[in-house]
Amino acid sequence: MPIPEGFAAVTPYVFVDGTEAYLRFLQQGLAAEELGRSTAPDGRIANCQMRISGATIMLAEASEAFPASRVAFYLYVEDAEAAMLRARRAGAEVIMEIGDMDYGDRQGGVRDPAGNIWWISQRLVAGPYY
Repeated sequence: MPIPEGFAAVTPYVFVDGTEAYLRFLQQGLAAEELGRSTAPDGRIANCQMRISGATIMLAEASEAFPASRVAFYLYVEDAEAAMLRARRAGAEVIMEIGDMDYGDRQGGVRDPAGNIWWISQRLVAGPYY
């Protein structure tokens, strides 16, 4: 089964209100890179692919047929404090301050402007969770 580079067998696809503003948040707050987009005849974003630390997510403008969705993401980063500060400066709300977890991660959480949760996590150990 061919899977495009940067995608996984399960790839998040999120519908958001105000997609342009949300894309700016992803770029400024989470260092996302836009891979490409397609627009509907009315100009709204029908599909946009963003890469964050090697992983791809897809986004589209919410509509009556596809209302805004809320999800939680687990994002691995090299430096949890720096990533958290960047997200906060871009407009994310801190919901859990950074701390060392008993499962080997240094982690904090933010809620982005679209209402999604991002668990920003720096792995401190080489071993598995379980």
